[in-house]
Amino acid sequence: MRALIQRVSQAAVRVDGKTVGEIGPGLLVLVGVHHNDTAETAEILARKTAHLRIFEDEQGKMNRSAVELGLSALVVSQFTLYADCRKGRRPSFIDAAPPDHAAPLVEAFAAALRSHGLQVATGCFGAHMEVALINDGPVTIWLDSAELTASKE
Repeated sequence: MRALIQRVSQAAVRVDGKTVGEIGPGLLVLVGVHHNDTAETAEILARKTAHLRIFEDEQGKMNRSAVELGLSALVVSQFTLYADCRKGRRPSFIDAAPPDHAAPLVEAFAAALRSHGLQVATGCFGAHMEVALINDGPVTIWLDSAELTASKE
């Protein structure tokens, strides 16, 4: 799984002109699922996301997590995080999981964030979504579960 995490002061997602998920301060998390991912992968990525210390403490250092501060997360499925642009000009999405595999894992990721204490809003899997955000910082972090689980030699 891959997650593009943005620290936001607010974020919202709309489908067909209707807001389906919105948060105040917290994390906007765009999530892509690889065809080899499992529920365990979703938990590993959610744990890392929830406890990332990317919010400032009293001294202005990024030393606090969304969990510590009682913030929210907006989770939006994003299969394009697995775009392969190495060949030609049209991205390939062969590494992205098909919808019947990906949808339950995006839900598992959101549920795992909730289990770590975050309030979680979501987009609508498979829908054409409009995502609006105010990036705070800006702070944008890339997580890839393959890197999180690789041995550190």
